Amino acid sequence: MSKLAYFFQGNTLLLPADFPDSRIDFAVPLELAKDFRTSETFEVPAVDESKTPIRVVSVLPDTAQQAAALPENWKGIPVRQVLVTLSAKDANPARLLRACHIAQWRRESRFCGSCGGENFDIPETTERRCSRCGREEFPRICPAVIVVVTKEDKILLAHNKKFSSGLYSLIAGFNEAGESLEATVEREIFEEVNIKVGGISYIKSQAWPFSKSLMIGFKACFLSGDLRPDGVEIEDAGWFTRDNLPAVSEPGSLSRAIIDQWIKSEI
Repeated sequence: MSKLAYFFQGNTLLLPADFPDSRIDFAVPLELAKDFRTSETFEVPAVDESKTPIRVVSVLPDTAQQAAALPENWKGIPVRQVLVTLSAKDANPARLLRACHIAQWRRESRFCGSCGGENFDIPETTERRCSRCGREEFPRICPAVIVVVTKEDKILLAHNKKFSSGLYSLIAGFNEAGESLEATVEREIFEEVNIKVGGISYIKSQAWPFSKSLMIGFKACFLSGDLRPDGVEIEDAGWFTRDNLPAVSEPGSLSRAIIDQWIKSEI
């Protein structure tokens, strides 16, 4: 039986061109790594019950260009789009997301951040260690909060300048050093839309390897203030009822999962 691996190029999952979408979360034969001129193959220790290591092939940037062109018999699917497909199948993306996260981190951790020495792998772990000064390095995880704020029967949704036209989502932001997650919720909401909230409580979380994040979902209730987008990140924000929602993010994201829970009156 051939060994299997996930193939990535940055945030893109690579699959043979004839690979069916119904098996999008399946690993492919490791031997196909020969199709790529510049790639790195490694194993990621599993953290799920299977304890089966995850094999990964990371296609590296070509020396002549930022991203190597894919061979004709391969296709690339953005991992965000993969999550949409997996959500429709109710499939668990945990192993794929872990592989994607660590593949990106490895590309950024080839050398020591203290002395510039080359890092080497510690077998059966995700650790890398500097060959010169011995500095240890582990995969970076950046916690970020995402919050459903309610006011009576309405939900707060905002349009970020980075979003496509007409798309709205929940308020989100990164946790700062020395700050509790609850404090992050309060600060981000006030900074971005000028309101105060209370009744903050945890809902659920999601691994999110796009910028090495861990998305942590909360709910909160409006307390006071006049809704006013900051104009820097948030271009528009408003209170919406269940029967007049704008376009929201696709399935597969924690934002959409929380919005769907609110629509069903589950939160």
